[in-house]
Amino acid sequence: MTLKQISIKNLIRRKGKAFFVLAGLVIGVSTVVGIISYIDAMTGDINHKLEKYGANILIVPRTENLTLTYGGLSLGGVSFEMREIREAELAQVSSIKNAQNIAALGPLVLGVVDVNSRKVLLAGVDFSASAILKPWWQLQGQLPDENGVILGAEAARILKLNSGDRFATRGRDFVVSGILQPTGSQDDQLVFARLSTAQALFDKGGRVSMAEVAALCHDCPIDAMVKQISDALPGAKVMAIQQVVKGRMQTLGQFKKFSFGISGVILLIGSLVVLVTMMSSVRERTDEIGIFRAIGFRKRHVMKIIFIEAAIVSGLAGIMGYVLGWGSTKVAVHFFIDGHSGIVPFNAELAAGAFLLALVIGLVASAYPAVMAARLDPGEALRTL
Repeated sequence: MTLKQISIKNLIRRKGKAFFVLAGLVIGVSTVVGIISYIDAMTGDINHKLEKYGANILIVPRTENLTLTYGGLSLGGVSFEMREIREAELAQVSSIKNAQNIAALGPLVLGVVDVNSRKVLLAGVDFSASAILKPWWQLQGQLPDENGVILGAEAARILKLNSGDRFATRGRDFVVSGILQPTGSQDDQLVFARLSTAQALFDKGGRVSMAEVAALCHDCPIDAMVKQISDALPGAKVMAIQQVVKGRMQTLGQFKKFSFGISGVILLIGSLVVLVTMMSSVRERTDEIGIFRAIGFRKRHVMKIIFIEAAIVSGLAGIMGYVLGWGSTKVAVHFFIDGHSGIVPFNAELAAGAFLLALVIGLVASAYPAVMAARLDPGEALRTL
């Protein structure tokens, strides 16, 4: 009979103690896997939402005149009637070091127009970039041509205009091609036209009032990109809109550290369960070990039997711990992460890590019981028979 067969038969014979070792390791490993998987799911969800959040970098002219509030943010130093940014200058943004992190660049031309005896802010935008910069837009109607506009929900209500209605301003006739659903932002109060249309309307050919940049936020160096864009556009002021993002990510980081601390305590308890259970098992097998030694088994053979038992139980605990932790995460994201798809992908690296973690803990915790078993005096052990 081989040492492996002896170990397996002993585990089968002492199912209760094997179960305690297995349960202690499964609880510890599944907790670690669940926490890591849940944090990864939260991080992925935040990154996914941030990439759909829209503009997170603003480029505005350097000026000390009127203050503009746009999108609920105070962008000091913007004046529509003074110096604007040239479109040719914006082309420099594509040459910065981290240009691959830019998802969209949307220039804006802003100006005031009279519509139905009311003054309203008209924004000339690049509608192809707006699909990325403003993913929350829900349009009733269609995108405008050079003679069309889109109205924000509040603007349409106040101006008493609907899709298909016409109005004249600054000597040009326009048709309302669509109306935005309420967004809860300043977009509700604006009139949107094509960039070229607004430039022609305000006689600002080749110039823009500001630009919005959507940077891919998964590990994107926002601060570095702000500096790079500032260097490329010395005549502009570049600002990052990331206060909320940073706060949420910092909170997630603190939760991650705290969770790892809790996981460490649980793993320590699991290792103590393994240690105590294996020591108890060795004491119960004193006579068996004495017989092994008496028939010629060396100390290393006895230690190997203990380690094989620990390895079998620990490896099984690693597999079960990952499956349980992974399944717990799939359930948790449904309850605690709003809007999450519920898909938690299988992480081969985490599965391998869970297996190795359980194996290491099991073997380390069994080291002392194995040494204790190997040091048993065969004569003393046989006297107990």
